[in-house]
Amino acid sequence: DVQLQASGGGLVQPGGSLRLSCAASGFTFDEYSIGWFRQAPAEAREFLAAIKWNGGIKYYADSVRGRFFASRDNAKNTVSLQLNSLKSEDTAAYYCAAGTPVWLQADLSRTTSYPSWGQGTQVTVSS
Repeated sequence: DVQLQASGGGLVQPGGSLRLSCAASGFTFDEYSIGWFRQAPAEAREFLAAIKWNGGIKYYADSVRGRFFASRDNAKNTVSLQLNSLKSEDTAAYYCAAGTPVWLQADLSRTTSYPSWGQGTQVTVSS
């Protein structure tokens, strides 16, 4: 079974940082790109970042570019997302997902480009 387990969420003050992790199992991890998304209550799932199978190529949504940073360790089957300078509007459930999207903005940001999803980890930014 393909499994993705996101962790590392929590409560953080505005301006703070968190590091999310996504542990993968059940598939050949280094053949897939990993996408990060988030979803706030009553809102659509929003693309944040994608990191290619070899970790050398990354793509970020405009809303988080320069604040969020993705990395991966294929030897450990994990991907991380560093969240910096957090704002209240970053409050959401954060998800990692695996797929083989075409490396173009339109395909990277589509939820349907990632067949496999983790269960999400909650990030709450509040003073």
